[in-house]
Amino acid sequence: MPSTAIARFAYRPALRALDVQFVGGRVYRYFDMPEAVAQALARSGSKGGYFNRTIRDRFRFERLPRWDDPESDA
Repeated sequence: MPSTAIARFAYRPALRALDVQFVGGRVYRYFDMPEAVAQALARSGSKGGYFNRTIRDRFRFERLPRWDDPESDA
């Protein structure tokens, strides 16, 4: 089921970071993200709900100017 809040996201293991693009277009990177948290987000039936309960206000973040292809980190 598509999320009404999150357009897409990608975990970047080399950075231990989670990039999230919201449906409004803004992109944020969340730092020191455990891979298990990112995997649980991927499995969640409500991405926005999981994000709000588990990630929002709990991890340091920065706004990114645009979405970058996660494959470019390889």
